[in-house]
Amino acid sequence: MTQVVTLSAPNAQEYVALAEIELCGELMIAASASTEDRLSPDRIDEVLNAGEAAGASSFPRRAERRL
Repeated sequence: MTQVVTLSAPNAQEYVALAEIELCGELMIAASASTEDRLSPDRIDEVLNAGEAAGASSFPRRAERRL
């Protein structure tokens, strides 16, 4: 007898998790290509396209978060 496995459609949590994994991968690639010890907040924003994703005001910069 053959058993059939039905895969469910990905839910919202799975899409979010996959997006987070992809973003982490992009950061790791950028960090490994960097000649500096750490990525600057500006470089992180550039890698993650933070300003383009939903407007710069949606993603407060590190210095702004401390205020």
